[in-house]
Amino acid sequence: MIIRTHSYPRAALIGNPSDGYGGKTIALLFDDFRATVELWQTPELEILPNQRDHRCFSCLGELVEDVRRYGYYGGLRLLKATVRVFARYCRQAGIDLHDRNFTIRYQTDIPSHLGLAGSSAIITAGMRALMVFYGVAITEPVLARLVHSVEVQELFIPAGLQDRVAQAYEQPVYMDFAADHMQRFGHGDYQMLPVASLPPLYIAYRTDLAEGSEVLHGDLRPRYNQGEPAVLAALEEWKQLTDQVRDLLVAGKGSEIGPLLDRNYDLREEVCQVNPRNAEMVHLARQVGVSAKFTGSGGAIIGVCDSDERFARLSAHLASHGIEVLRPHVVARDKESQ
Repeated sequence: MIIRTHSYPRAALIGNPSDGYGGKTIALLFDDFRATVELWQTPELEILPNQRDHRCFSCLGELVEDVRRYGYYGGLRLLKATVRVFARYCRQAGIDLHDRNFTIRYQTDIPSHLGLAGSSAIITAGMRALMVFYGVAITEPVLARLVHSVEVQELFIPAGLQDRVAQAYEQPVYMDFAADHMQRFGHGDYQMLPVASLPPLYIAYRTDLAEGSEVLHGDLRPRYNQGEPAVLAALEEWKQLTDQVRDLLVAGKGSEIGPLLDRNYDLREEVCQVNPRNAEMVHLARQVGVSAKFTGSGGAIIGVCDSDERFARLSAHLASHGIEVLRPHVVARDKESQ
C-alpha cells in the first residue's frame, strides 16, 4: 500500500515577519498548489530524488537556471532531516517504532523561494506520511514545532513558526508567539479563524524572482538582537496590526482589512531593504486600487480584491509585467467554516 499525504503553500495575511521575533501573525493555506509525499514499505530505507535534485545538466546555462530557481539544495535534505527529527522525537517520547523499512519520495508544484513555504510543505507532508506508516499521533502544535526544528535546528534555515502552524492546522490561524506563552506551553497561542470571515483575496507572484527568507532575516535578526529602536517599534506595530485584522475578521468586517495590509508592507519598506522588483509588484498592484503586501519574505504578494471586474484589471495589468495572479482557494479542515 502506498501512503500519500499532502501539504499546501502558506500565505501570511498580516503580521509577518514578526513571527520569528515573538510577534503575532495570521496565515492561511491555499490548495492551488501542493506538495505530495508518497511512502511505501520496502526491504531497504531509501529516499528518492525529485527533478529538483538532479545532478546532470544539458549545458552550463541549465545548471545556472536550476540554481537560480531552487538554490544549491533540493528536497532530499528536507526528507532526510524529517526522518531524523521524527525518529528522535519518537525515541524521546518513548514511542517504539516497528523495524520495517520504507521508500519515500516527494513531488511539488509550489513555486520555489517565493515566500509560500514550499519547503515546510514538503516537510509537513513527510511528517504526516511517517505518522501514518508508524501509527504515531502527533498534535498540531507539536507537529508545527517539529517541522520548524527540521529547518532551523537540522538545516539551519532561518524561519519563523507561522508557516508550520498554518500547515499543521490546515485552517486560517491567528498566532501569538509571546515569549511567556511559548516558554510555558512550548508553542504559541493559536486561534482558528473561519474561511467565511475572509474577504475576497488575490495572490500574485513572479517565478523569476526566487529569493530565500535568509535574505531578509539575515539582516533583521542582528538588528533585533542589538535592540535597534526602529526594528523594535516595527515589530510592536506588526503585532497591533495583526490584532486589528483578527478583530475585524471576527466581527464580520473582513472587507475593511485592506489598509492594514498596506501598512504591514509599508512598515517593512521603512525598516528592511526590499528587492526593487519585489517592491514593484506591490506598487503595480496598488495602481489598480487593491491592497498589497508580501505573503512571506518576497516573491509573492497578497491583498484584498473585492470584485471580479477589478480582479480582471489586476490580472491584465500584472500579466503585462510577467506576474501571475490567482484567486486562492483557501484550505479549511473545518468544512462547515467555508
